Amino acid sequence: MSNQKFTVNIKKIHPEAIVPKQMQLGDAGFDVYSVEHATLAPFETAVIDTGIAIEMPSGLECQVRPRSGLAAKYGVTVLNSPGTIDSNWRGPIGVILINMNPIESFTINKGDRIAQLLFKEVPSVILVEVADLSDSNRGTKGYGSSGV
Repeated sequence: MSNQKFTVNIKKIHPEAIVPKQMQLGDAGFDVYSVEHATLAPFETAVIDTGIAIEMPSGLECQVRPRSGLAAKYGVTVLNSPGTIDSNWRGPIGVILINMNPIESFTINKGDRIAQLLFKEVPSVILVEVADLSDSNRGTKGYGSSGV
């Protein structure tokens, strides 16, 4: 297990932006905050502005993931979970939220924690086109072939 530390630069691009925080010692994710007020009707989606941009070293990705409390209590989650922010992106970070509650609208206020950011190492990969693939125990069996 790598214990390497990486430096990620955070820039506030909105005057009310809050720098992401790990809420507890040992948390994997950094909570991110809304800089806008929005109400999501049932099944509505919106890109919610966090007011920040980041700069991270090549070899890292930043994953945008749901907050479990929002999902469990209100049915609000990150639509493209996990969303990926590439190391060469310098623009604003928006979070694509969806309200999966079929009855109740959900209101987001400025300063609300809306998602979490996790940083992951990304290996350098070379794709090689071949005519055939080697055999394996599983082969092409999928979609439930290993049982329930």
